[in-house]
Amino acid sequence: MWEGIAQGLGTALDPANLLWVAAGCCAGTLIGMLPGLGPITAIALMIPVSYTLEPAAGLIMMAGVYYGAVFGGSTSSILINAPGVASTVATSFDGYPMARSGQAGRALAIAAYASFAGGTIGAIALLLFAGALASWATAFQSPEYTLILVFALSSIAAFAERGRVAKSCVAALLGLMLGTVGTDQSAGVQRFTFGRLDLMDGISFILLAMAVFALAEAFHMLTTRDRGGDYRPATSVRLAKGDARAITPTVGRNSALGFLVGILPGAGATLASFFAYDFEKRFTRNPACGIAAPEAANNAACTGSFVPLLTLGIPGSGTTAVLLGVMLSLGIQPGPRLLETDPAVFWGVIVSMYIGNLVLLALNLPLIPYISRLIQVSRPVLIPFVAAFSLVGVYLTTSNAFDLYLMLGFGIAALILRSWGFPLAPLLLGFILSGMLEENLRRTLYLADGSWSMLLDRPATVLLAFACAAIWLAPAIRWWRSRPAGEPES
Repeated sequence: MWEGIAQGLGTALDPANLLWVAAGCCAGTLIGMLPGLGPITAIALMIPVSYTLEPAAGLIMMAGVYYGAVFGGSTSSILINAPGVASTVATSFDGYPMARSGQAGRALAIAAYASFAGGTIGAIALLLFAGALASWATAFQSPEYTLILVFALSSIAAFAERGRVAKSCVAALLGLMLGTVGTDQSAGVQRFTFGRLDLMDGISFILLAMAVFALAEAFHMLTTRDRGGDYRPATSVRLAKGDARAITPTVGRNSALGFLVGILPGAGATLASFFAYDFEKRFTRNPACGIAAPEAANNAACTGSFVPLLTLGIPGSGTTAVLLGVMLSLGIQPGPRLLETDPAVFWGVIVSMYIGNLVLLALNLPLIPYISRLIQVSRPVLIPFVAAFSLVGVYLTTSNAFDLYLMLGFGIAALILRSWGFPLAPLLLGFILSGMLEENLRRTLYLADGSWSMLLDRPATVLLAFACAAIWLAPAIRWWRSRPAGEPES
């Protein structure tokens, strides 16, 4: 492991890679501050840039964009009560009232220190446990991978928002269906191409990601009114007396909680932040702790989400699904073999996370009074920028005019789905996992001569099958417990 870490240090400390991790953190922070533009949109907007870089540099930059967007999302949450990232919604509960009372700088400083600590603890945990998990995962075969992929898709139901379980599952099913478009690599036959040569290679990942998130977000901003909010400028970024002592235990326990939640497929930083806020409010009513808890948890969860991504090749959320697509496009095959085939990339990304957290802290503290003004960017300026960057980015990548029309169609469809209450992250998760699920299931059935018994004839597969069944029961149990007394059972 130490040999690999030394390689990772060499990769992460390369001057060019240091430049790109700093650029990724800056871009992610700036985009994350804008209300509505979360980490998925930030990553989608930066995909064309990553394609021009070496694989290690591209992945390091995109990881910086990811946790930079989460780091920066707290600014708009605290200053105008308009979370730029879903995982910073809980930060606004205590942060915005503090800003309205004239303590915006203090609130932003607490968020910055807690985010840095949470990201650092997560990076250390990832450094210690990623190699062991990758070694353990090398014993996995097609049946185990099939059920892990089913578990990742099943987790959509368990971690969906209340009342949106069915819609989340439908969105994931749509993603699985879109993943079947193109030429079947095993049989060599075309599927759902409608005779168009443009669809023979399937739907482009970058096209779908930028259409569903970046372009659809621009359409959404165009069709909705700008939400108001009192802007409270941050003049001085200083902690109050006693803040450091109060938030230290808060940051420690919620960083550990966030990392563990981040490892779970489907959970992600948003769920970790709400868990942490609810957990912390059981101990104290101090608003400083109410800001520190979700900020430490969501940054640690972002780091934790790289555990299944790097070691198993399984994305645990919509954001890591986009990152998985980026990795595959860059020629990086994530999974247990990545540690053996490309240790410089594996450890380089992990080491760069700590460097990125240092960059984010250095960037946010002295510059918060200035970069926080970015949230005042008007929609007439923001919407054309997002739409143009999305369309130009896809065209420069594919050089196909048909893809632009297809992208517009997907963007409008995504806007309609969003207006009907369908979450879009499960759609992309289903699209990314579609090919891997089909390939592993087909290989499993081939080895078992068409019998499904191979999915249940090993201890690991039985355990995974049980976990899949249990996770599907979670929404039903949640509904049963929330059922009003006296309501009929059926």
